[in-house]
Order: sequence, then C-alpha cells, then structure tokens
Amino acid sequence: MSTTRHARHWIGGEFVTSGSQQDTISPATGEVIGSYEDGGGEEAQRAIDAAATAFKQTSWRWEPYLRATALSRLAEAYEARMGDVVETLCTENGKLRGEAGFEAHFIPRALRFASGLAMHNFGRVTDTRLGQQTISLRQAVGVAGVITPWNSPAYLSIRSIAPALAAGCAVVVKFPKQAAQSAHLLSEIFASVDDIPAGIVNVFVESGSEGAKLLVDSPKVPVVSYTGSTAVGRVIAEGAAKNLKRVSLELGGKTPHLVFADADLNVVVPTIVASSSVFGGQFCMTGSRILAHRDIAGELVDRLSHALKAVEPGPADKETSQIGPLIDKAAVDRVDQIVEEAIAAGAEAIVRGGPIREGELAKGAFYRPTLLRVPDTDRDIVQKETFGPVQTVQVFDTEEQAIDLANDTEYGLSACVWSRDVDTPMRVSRQLEAGLVSINSWANLAIESEEGGFKASGQGRLGGLAAMEDFVEYKQITQDYIPMPH
Repeated sequence: MSTTRHARHWIGGEFVTSGSQQDTISPATGEVIGSYEDGGGEEAQRAIDAAATAFKQTSWRWEPYLRATALSRLAEAYEARMGDVVETLCTENGKLRGEAGFEAHFIPRALRFASGLAMHNFGRVTDTRLGQQTISLRQAVGVAGVITPWNSPAYLSIRSIAPALAAGCAVVVKFPKQAAQSAHLLSEIFASVDDIPAGIVNVFVESGSEGAKLLVDSPKVPVVSYTGSTAVGRVIAEGAAKNLKRVSLELGGKTPHLVFADADLNVVVPTIVASSSVFGGQFCMTGSRILAHRDIAGELVDRLSHALKAVEPGPADKETSQIGPLIDKAAVDRVDQIVEEAIAAGAEAIVRGGPIREGELAKGAFYRPTLLRVPDTDRDIVQKETFGPVQTVQVFDTEEQAIDLANDTEYGLSACVWSRDVDTPMRVSRQLEAGLVSINSWANLAIESEEGGFKASGQGRLGGLAAMEDFVEYKQITQDYIPMPH
C-alpha cells in the first residue's frame, strides 16, 4: 500500500472528488503521508440520495441470502487486505503494529457474525383469535447514517455497518479527516465485492461537521449510529429528536479498575499500564481510574509508578515502542492542560509524564503516561473523559465504598474488577453501572456479545444478537383467514 494515496469519497459505487483537497499528516512524525478530498453537506446529500435510491430500487433489503453471502465475501476481502489495514492504522492513526493488528482482527469476525445475523432475522406468527393470525415481521428501517470516530476507524466503522447491512439497510458513512486514508481503503475493499449493489454503501470524508449534521437532520435517514464523545452524542440525540429519529450511541467512558486486597498484582500492574498506553489512551475504555484497597494501595502505586515511567514512547516502525502518539499535537496540548488544571486543583502528580518536547519524537504528538493521586471524585479529572494516557488513584476500605466510588460518575461504559476470591468479582460486577465488566482483565470485547454503555455512555447495543435492533422496524400484519363478521 502506498503511503501517498489520495483518498476520495465513494458514492453510488464510484470514487468522486469534491474540489477541496487537504493533506493527511502522520501523528508520529508530523510529515505529510497522503491527501484527501474534503467534503461536507454536498457530498453527504449525494450519498444519502444514492443510498435511498439503492434501498428502494435493488433487491438488497428483500434477499437475506444475498446479504449473508456479501458479508461473508466482504470478510474474505478484508482478510486479503489485512496488511493494508494494519499499515494504514500505523501510519495515519499512529497505532503501534500490535495495536493495529488487534483492531484489524475484529473486522472479519464481525462481518461473519453479521452474515449469520442476516439469515436469522426471524419474525413470528400468533393465533390471536379463531380464524385470525397475526404475523410480526422485522424489516430494514431504510438508510442508516454511520458517524465514525478517528480513534479506531477501521473496526468501529464496520461494527455499525455490518449489522446495518445484515438488517437490509443502505448505509452512508461519515469519516473524519484524521481517518481519510482508512475511509478510502474501506471503500476499495467494499468496491471489490460485486454482491453489494452500487449505492448500498456510501462513504464521505469531511474535516468539519456539515455532512454529519445532515445525516442527523435528514428525514431520509431514519437511524444514526454514532461512536464518539458524550458531548457530541447529546447534540446528535437532540437533533435527531426533531424527526423522532432513533439513534445508537456509544459514547465516553471513565473505566475504573477496582483492585481488591487479594488481587494478583503481578497481573494487575502490567494490565493497568496497558489500559493507559494502548492507543495512547485514546480509547473509550481506557482504564483511567484506579481504585485500590488500602491494604495494597501503597505497593500498587509504587509498582505502577515504576512501570509507567518505564513505558517507552515511539512510532509503529520501532520494535521497542510501547506507546504511540496521540492523534495530533492539539490533542497533546489539550491533555496536558487537563493535567495542569488537575494539579492546580489539588491532585498529586505521582508520575507527571507529559509532552515530549525534545529529540526526534518532538516532531510527533507523543505524550508520556501520567498518574495522579486524588482525594475524592468531585474533580474534573475524575468526572470528565481525558482521552489520553492519564490515570487517577483513589483508596477505598470496603467493598461498598469501592462500588460507590466506581459508580460516582455520569459514565458507565466499562469497569474492571480484580480479586482472586470466587464470589467477590461477580457480587461487585452485578452492582456496577457499566455495560461491560471485565474480571481480572481489561476491555474483554467480543463481537458475539452486546456492547454499549449505561448512563451517559450511550444507548443501544452493537454486537451480539441485539446488534440489528436499531436497524429494523417491527411490522404487524393481521389476516382473517376464516371470514367472520366484525
């Protein structure tokens, strides 16, 4: 794959331009690695119109076997281009090679799971009275708008697209400028699968939000699937409400690690470090809150501080790199300002970390992990998503206190429970307000299970058997097969 690719929109089965070109910048080096067509409302409208036409004029929504076959072949097409997917994530997204491979490996699995869902979109028949039957059908809702984030664009786009296609929808996907090369590669792979009719999948890239707003406002798009920040999710939900449009939202998180006194610190410490450094901490499930039982808090903090200080920043092509760059230097400045404000408000810097301003890495957007001790949860650094490699530490004495601390934010996307007791993890997990709880591990995602958040971390679920629910309507058809007077 060439790193100087010119990324274009893919609308109605054709690659198109928009007249405005911008550079794609490597977050690791600050160098230009490609270019892209910068779209907006015009491209979004063309994509919506193409999707609406394809939905009405092709047999896509009526043929589950066609959809299942196409999704299976799409999985094969991705497997053939897996090296390109990984390389694009490394160069454009800044992920280390292992992290890029981890993201990419979910894609064929998600597509094959969706292929199975396409063949299991069952309804039911009920005898409602003598001589009458009621049929309940699930049918595709129409055009689905997918708004993709930049932090894991290859997989998170597919996570929404796959169930939408399985349900029989046509799709319009908006990619942000930071993922323009990933958008073009996705379009190339989809274009290689002849079973997908032209216009069923449409992709545009924009540096702004005009096109995304149109997806939310357009009456031709009855459902929007968004992954991103809670602040933007609220704006989308408010806009969608004008047309009583359904929204699927996976939003921000403040994942707590609840570390009990009997936890195996030999496993806990490297996992907590990874939960901060993977994707540069730019992950909705970044382990940003450490809640430690008082009996082991001192040892845990000591071991964590040494481990975090030893994390080696670097680009994907350096084998010793343990944390990649943030998405850009603006993100570095934003995260560092958050840390400075937290320290000014009373947080204690156990490991200060921070921006790399000298040497070869200063050309990129690198940020060393930071660990802060905080006395309570009533602080922005605890309550708001940082989206960077920054963690806080608090101490608890009882199981009930740990649960209260963990639940004391508006977020509820994921949580981790660390204990070697047979009962504690399950007892605690059932009381945590989180959509995913990992026991003696972190962020154990599985496409076969429903994924999503409690509270301000979103609504709806992607993955699992419920994945298609946001993309289908239920229709009741009642038939009197023994005519009787009413």
